[in-house]
Amino acid sequence: MSLLQDFENALATACRELEGAADAPAVEAVRVHYLGRRGVLQELMAGLAKLSPAEKPEAGRVANRVKGGIQDALEAALAQLAAGRPQIAQALDVTLPGRRRELGHKHPISRVMDDAVAIFRRLGFVVADGPDIETEWYNFDALNTPADHPSRDTQDTFYFPDGRLLRTQTSPVQIRTMQQQQPPVRIICPGRCFRRDTPDATHGMNFHQIEGLYVDRSVSLGDLKGTLAEFARELLGQEVKIRVRPHFFPFTEPSVECDFSCIMCAGRGCRVCKQSGWLEIAGAGMVNPAVFRAVGYDPETWTGYAFGMGLERIAMIRYAIHDIRLLYENDVRFLRQF
Repeated sequence: MSLLQDFENALATACRELEGAADAPAVEAVRVHYLGRRGVLQELMAGLAKLSPAEKPEAGRVANRVKGGIQDALEAALAQLAAGRPQIAQALDVTLPGRRRELGHKHPISRVMDDAVAIFRRLGFVVADGPDIETEWYNFDALNTPADHPSRDTQDTFYFPDGRLLRTQTSPVQIRTMQQQQPPVRIICPGRCFRRDTPDATHGMNFHQIEGLYVDRSVSLGDLKGTLAEFARELLGQEVKIRVRPHFFPFTEPSVECDFSCIMCAGRGCRVCKQSGWLEIAGAGMVNPAVFRAVGYDPETWTGYAFGMGLERIAMIRYAIHDIRLLYENDVRFLRQF
């Protein structure tokens, strides 16, 4: 039967052409010629309609075998080319310039944190770190926070079923450090904190703090003010001034709020500082004797100051960012500005 012989001849011819194919385009040309919609096998398949009912089954089996044989030969040819990879040499043009990878840069929060850490290091502070998951004793009790304080409520703090919690401040690092060493202590504690705040333009459930602790003999509130004044000038500019206002914190006594003069209006008053000329930056004060007693320090011998500030707030002031949520959306269009 001549049609069956034509099928066999097509298989043999396709295999010979594939053996001589030097690259992937040549293999593709063979595939199109024999298996394409207008290829050799399609034309031969049209001839099956002219066969008698008795001849069609055998011709159909031969046609399927030939088609499968050509497909197998195509795959084998491509595999052989991939093993030898001669096509790579033809595709690679060594005279073309290389593709430059786009380099990233520090996130605004990381930039502010690194700058703050560097400033305090120059002032003699050492970085201390601690776990994000804390016990109530380290996060509240040792810091002289009473049992009925609002911050201990489940509406303000993330608790685990076993009673542990996500730290609401980096102050537990101060407690752990004082437990491990005797004065003098001069540390800063940068890190992530968590509170159950409703996210808005100035609040988030996740934020960063940097806190400081200095314990030695005869440490005074004047030492604290001098440290924060130097930090403000280094971070935001030599023209920045600070002021301290009486406040209350359970872990310091006396306690103060520290304000920096507004860098947006140079203290004249604007929308950012609510026309006051000042920006609230840090809570601070002299370490409460109850905290010293909790860690085994003698408050009659040692004195010290502590302070803490939010890094997101400093980043927003430094870079004129109006919404804290922009810092966490990972929008490259926003982050490329810094």
